[in-house]
Amino acid sequence: MSLPDKVRIVEVGPRDGLQNEKGPVIDTAIKIELIHRLANAGLTYIESASFVSPKWVPQMGDAADVIRGINRQPGITYAALTPNMKGLEAALEAGVKEVAVFGAASESFTQKNINCSIAESLERFQPVLETALAAGVKVRGYVSTTLGCPYEGEIAPAKVAEVSQLLFDMGCYEISLGDTIGTGTPLKAKRMLEAVSKSIPMGFLAAHFHDTYGQALANLYAALEEGLAVIDTSVAGLGGCPYAKGASGNVATEDVVYMLNGLEIETGIDLPKLVEAGQYIIEHLGRHNGSKVALACGS
Repeated sequence: MSLPDKVRIVEVGPRDGLQNEKGPVIDTAIKIELIHRLANAGLTYIESASFVSPKWVPQMGDAADVIRGINRQPGITYAALTPNMKGLEAALEAGVKEVAVFGAASESFTQKNINCSIAESLERFQPVLETALAAGVKVRGYVSTTLGCPYEGEIAPAKVAEVSQLLFDMGCYEISLGDTIGTGTPLKAKRMLEAVSKSIPMGFLAAHFHDTYGQALANLYAALEEGLAVIDTSVAGLGGCPYAKGASGNVATEDVVYMLNGLEIETGIDLPKLVEAGQYIIEHLGRHNGSKVALACGS
């Protein structure tokens, strides 16, 4: 299959990238400024916050303030993760227009993460989806551990397809398939996508790959060859899975955009402005920039 002409980038840095940052809670104004800089760089979908308990995820305790503080630009989606009804209600009150729910293809990961089975986790999402859709709010579905689990190891593509189908049938308009611990390889990625796309058309799927083993770009190229055209990324490679030893962040937005530019695939993103946005947040965090492109550009 030929590569797509255009790819939509889903920027998850302000949420997935910052939620596991150690140390002091990041100032709300810094988060809002990062979101503004990403929007100015051409990102049209920015996952901006997570409405979870600040007890468990302190970095997301100001989710409502972040959402209310954004100077929203037309044509840009400022989404939020809402794992339960309490989170959804808070997100709706703050004015969120699109939310996401988060499942997994691994029973062990689900038990360790949220202390229930996959089936039970999906049951909890049912009222969340029903309420969101009734309010005219779109819901995106995440499936994690699609190419490996820190507890179970290999995950059968058929299991990924099963969980993805359940979320899709519940009303998620798009299913983002996550290589949560970054152990996937191109062939594994292709086999997983082939299994899922038997029942869910490729146009409703996205890739959310981490770069722990340095395979993310190769895996994404394999996904592009399969016809996938939506990619989740995190500016400066921020993020990581707290349940997986050594797991690095999502693949860096800068690196993916550079690769897509080289493939003459349209993204609508200004790479120099994107690099600047990444450097902005890295300087405030006082940490290493996870984007090879940003480092090569002198950041």
